[in-house]
Amino acid sequence: MQKTPTAARGRILRNTVLILLALLWAVPTWLVLVNAMVPASEYSGSPHWWPQGFALFDNMEQAWDRARLGPAMGNSLLYSATSSLIAVFLAVLAAFAAVVMPVRRRTLWFWLIYSGALLPLQVFLRPLFLWYADLDLYDTQFGLILVYAAIAVPFAFFIMRNYSMTLPREVVEAARMDGASWWRLFWQIHLPLSKSAMVAAFVFQFVAVWNDMLFGITLSTSRNIRPVMAALSELQGTYTSVGPPVVLGGALLVSLPTVALFFAAQRFFVNSLKLTR
Repeated sequence: MQKTPTAARGRILRNTVLILLALLWAVPTWLVLVNAMVPASEYSGSPHWWPQGFALFDNMEQAWDRARLGPAMGNSLLYSATSSLIAVFLAVLAAFAAVVMPVRRRTLWFWLIYSGALLPLQVFLRPLFLWYADLDLYDTQFGLILVYAAIAVPFAFFIMRNYSMTLPREVVEAARMDGASWWRLFWQIHLPLSKSAMVAAFVFQFVAVWNDMLFGITLSTSRNIRPVMAALSELQGTYTSVGPPVVLGGALLVSLPTVALFFAAQRFFVNSLKLTR
């Protein structure tokens, strides 16, 4: 079928908008990469738009040594992976109860859980700090895992609940007619069908926890406890300043695990989008 002029113009307009948005997102990345290549001793203070030398690996090495990024990245890996796994599992349980099981006031339960994602995180800082100090959770790995898992549940629940609503009800009804219990229905049917959405939710929460600095600098002080973004912030702290190229080199370095994770899980995003059409 031949496309009409209106459809062709719409396609051109859509592609143009997508290209412009892609360029808009690429500009900050380009600036970070270019300025991270500048030798720290030659940085003039003004951002560069084009490469001025190549000292990227030297800047990364300085950031790695000065901020002790190795142990900090290990801490962030622990916090991100553990808290995201906990949050996604709790979210898929809540989504199963709110969508599949015959509960009353489904909408109320949804907003009750999801409302945790609508409040600014700064609201929780003072009560969390006082509570953690009283319970000896301050400056501990378990304390950070706990808070990261808690703040990750609402958005993970939002993803899992919306995905669960697209799953065929006939499968649930057939399983119930065959005598399957709710627990068996969850483990053998609902959980395998939700695998793609669970991976997508895990990646979102992993990246969010990995990039967090607010709770990292508020609920921890020790270098062997602090996550990587809190450690990276020390490069431009009160007692040390190594220059923007080193900070940008460190920022690029600590972003590599999240980029690798996203590309590794890309096919799960595609599968989840296909199933939710």
